[in-house]
Order: sequence, then C-alpha cells, then structure tokens
Amino acid sequence: MYQVRTQGYSKRDPQKRWALPDRVFFACGACHILAYAFLERYGRAGRQALWFKPDAGHSGNHIVVATDDWIFDYHGFSGRQTYMAHVFRRARQLWPGWGATVISLPPEVLVSEAKSRRYDGLRLREPGQFLQDALPRAHAFLDRFPAPQD
Repeated sequence: MYQVRTQGYSKRDPQKRWALPDRVFFACGACHILAYAFLERYGRAGRQALWFKPDAGHSGNHIVVATDDWIFDYHGFSGRQTYMAHVFRRARQLWPGWGATVISLPPEVLVSEAKSRRYDGLRLREPGQFLQDALPRAHAFLDRFPAPQD
C-alpha cells in the first residue's frame, strides 16, 4: 500500500490530487481507473480486476488486474504470489494487524460510482469526477509498460 508523502496533500483537494506524479496518482486513489484502462486495452478471459478490501477498522483499499500468474498495477507487472506477499507484509508494517479480503470486480464497476457502491465498503470515483478525465491519463501511463506476454 502506498502513502502519499507530498507536503500539504489532501485527497479532498482535486488540484493537488491531479498534480501528483502519475505513479503516485495511480497508486493513491485512481488505481481503479488504471485497472479499467488496462482491461479496456488488454482484457480477455483470465484477466480480472481484484479489490483488496481491508478488514474492518483498517484502510488501504487497492485495485489491480490479475491472472493466475501475474498482477499489474502502478508498479507494472509482478509475479502474483510475490506481489501478494509483499502487499500484506508492507501493509502490516504500516498498520499492525492489517488484513484484507481479495474480491473480483467486473470492469464496469471500476468506472461507475453507483455500481461500486453495491459493494460494501467500496466507493469509486468515475473518470470524470477527477479534476480532469482520468481515463486518458491512465491510457498514457499504460504506454510506459510492455503488453502482457500471456
């Protein structure tokens, strides 16, 4: 899980949020938009959006794209088992006792606030609910990474 270290940053300030570097932007609050853009470009059977839903009393939501072998997020591609171990280990360093349930989400939930609210504990911003449309930014960020090899 990533924590913003930008001086004076507030998630509620749309200008400060939009001004974050791309990697931080897609790590902290727009991961679902990146996952949607990925699935839009490379989606096929066996690739799914996964939501790390923190246990009650904890923060640290995150959404990635996964197969049985790899996970993609703002880091790029990682081996699935290595990534999962890292996420849980790192989150527990930041928040002792942290745990999460991993939930598969249909792509349309990633870009619909109304559909995301159907999942207890999930409320996602739509691409147009950022200072500017976040989807073109996600597509441009994806260009930095190679296409999946499977």
